[in-house]
Amino acid sequence: MARTTGSDGERTEAAIREAALKLIARHGYDAVSMRQLGEEVGVQAAALYRYFPTKEDLLFTLMRDHMVGLIASWDAARPAARDPLGGLSTFVRNHIGFHVARRHSTHVSNLELRSLSPARLTEVLRLRNSYEKELRRILREGAESGAFAIDDVELTAMAIIQMITGVIVWFRPDERLSVEEVAETYHTMTMRLVGAASSTGVFRDTPTPYPSPLPAAGKGKARE
Repeated sequence: MARTTGSDGERTEAAIREAALKLIARHGYDAVSMRQLGEEVGVQAAALYRYFPTKEDLLFTLMRDHMVGLIASWDAARPAARDPLGGLSTFVRNHIGFHVARRHSTHVSNLELRSLSPARLTEVLRLRNSYEKELRRILREGAESGAFAIDDVELTAMAIIQMITGVIVWFRPDERLSVEEVAETYHTMTMRLVGAASSTGVFRDTPTPYPSPLPAAGKGKARE
């Protein structure tokens, strides 16, 4: 991919990326034109092609860089000790913090996979699998050691990823909960989901049975 070097070029490329993330997150990839993007950045549309020869080149770069950044963030945060409880705690908190700080990038990365060509989709999914494999490893080690009560590691990993990524859908920094408070709450929910045993016994609660179904109308009252 062509790249303009120098401080001015780097600033322009950064502005293009930021504007593209905002516009695509707001309107969708198909609805955003290079002309519209150029107007947002304040450059001629033709100038954009010096940085990204096609619109898909730009989308792929945004999505690839999001995953590369997420993997690097986890590599920096990963505990040195192979402790499932500590590993899962760090994974959840780091994942939430990374995505909340990159709301537009997260929306684009999650919703625009369908817009990539097969080869580029494969590359982004490879990076995603590499990252999620770390969560599966933590869960598997926790299940094998007895730290977690998990029947299906793959399914549990998917549920956790969906839950902790979904924070960006509703979280707003100016509302009642801080990022740290949200991460703490989701951390507790995740630990309960995997049946984790804590030193205080807080996480591994006795499962609450489903309530008995209400009787059909005219068949009597539900038992209190």
